[in-house]
Amino acid sequence: MARVFTPAEAKQLALPGRKALEIVSGKQGARGVTLRLVEIPVPQPGEPARGAHQHAEFEECIYVLAGRGSTVADSGEYPLQAGDTLLIPPGEKHVTRNTGDEPLMLLCFFPVADIAKATIEPGVSSAALPKR
Repeated sequence: MARVFTPAEAKQLALPGRKALEIVSGKQGARGVTLRLVEIPVPQPGEPARGAHQHAEFEECIYVLAGRGSTVADSGEYPLQAGDTLLIPPGEKHVTRNTGDEPLMLLCFFPVADIAKATIEPGVSSAALPKR
């Protein structure tokens, strides 16, 4: 049965260097998809750069809603702007950073209901990642 997910149902995640709302995942009843809305703020002077993470067993697809940024991955550096889509293969380490003067807003799609099982993110305990 089709279902509408409201902003009130989204789960706020404790992830370094960004605000993340998990809109859809196994926790909300999805069988094979996770969707997140991510906001990466404008970096402040002296602020340490966030490290890379990876998803060992599945792709990540990032759609840029607003702002400008850059994703640094094992395979290179990819400048991003509103309207761009980036596909990251399984296991590739990557980090997306804001390079503009406004928040970088992303929709991040994963083809699995529970990304915690195969996500490696330095500085984040598995308890901070959502579970089913």
